[in-house]
Amino acid sequence: MKALGLIVIVAIVLLITNSAYKVNETEQVIITQFGKPVGDAVTTAGLKFKIPFIQKVNPIEKRILEWDGNPSNMPTKDKLYIAVDLFARWRIVDPLQYLLRLRDERSAQSRLDDILGSETRNAVAKHELIEIIRTTKDRKPLLDASLTEEDLATLGTLVPISKGRQLVEQEIFSSAASKVGVFGIELLDIRFKRINYNESVRPKIYDRMISERRQIAERFRSEGNGEAARINGFRERELNKIQSEAYREVEEIRGAADAKATEIYAEAYNKSDESVDFYEFQKTMDMYKSVLQNNTTLMLSTESEAFKYLKGMNPGTE
Repeated sequence: MKALGLIVIVAIVLLITNSAYKVNETEQVIITQFGKPVGDAVTTAGLKFKIPFIQKVNPIEKRILEWDGNPSNMPTKDKLYIAVDLFARWRIVDPLQYLLRLRDERSAQSRLDDILGSETRNAVAKHELIEIIRTTKDRKPLLDASLTEEDLATLGTLVPISKGRQLVEQEIFSSAASKVGVFGIELLDIRFKRINYNESVRPKIYDRMISERRQIAERFRSEGNGEAARINGFRERELNKIQSEAYREVEEIRGAADAKATEIYAEAYNKSDESVDFYEFQKTMDMYKSVLQNNTTLMLSTESEAFKYLKGMNPGTE
């Protein structure tokens, strides 16, 4: 009798433990019987009961779940290949449909990979790169205050943005949300985590960036050379002006000195007739000294003023 009572007790315990189950706050439960769902989903936490041994408890996550896709290379509308890294947040709002169509979270992640990857590829292919990487539409370039109106006229304009990254993300979200809804999943949010240039595209992008910087450098270098030429021209003009004024002052001083010397000479040699004759004689001798050289033949008229002193000389006297 004791053995039979022990067996009954063990059977009751097994029956109770197999018929009772606990639902946590973070999960919801679908009861299946022979693999088929029975009744509605159990969404309230607490101790619940089921038919023992026949029915099975299938817990399903109630919290917000994360989807983090792998970076994928895809082309933009302007034929630039970029590596797009995307992430999303989702949750299970219809556990019955979720269980019937997907069964587990691994299958759900795989289906999200397919749907979100496809919609992202479609959205990227319909937009140019600038639309995907920029968020602001009304962009204004930062300009140097030293630039003139002529400089501003030569500068290029920024590429206009009609949508921006946020609207592209919204397009992907709207397209994907309706497709994942049939699996009992609610898509909460989707965002670009990172966008990189493809390895094959990076050298071309870097070359273009270097070319643009070189153009800017050449423009500044040209402006610098023009400013240097203007400064050198101003310096040469000022130098010539200073030299001209200095030469004029020197000539004025020299002219005044010559006039003063002439005045002194005239005053000294005009004191008497003898001094005038001496002055004429001295100047004539100076003229002979500068004109008469070795092998010089001088032809003068006997009536010439320059010949009168030679005419009175006696070659035999010293």
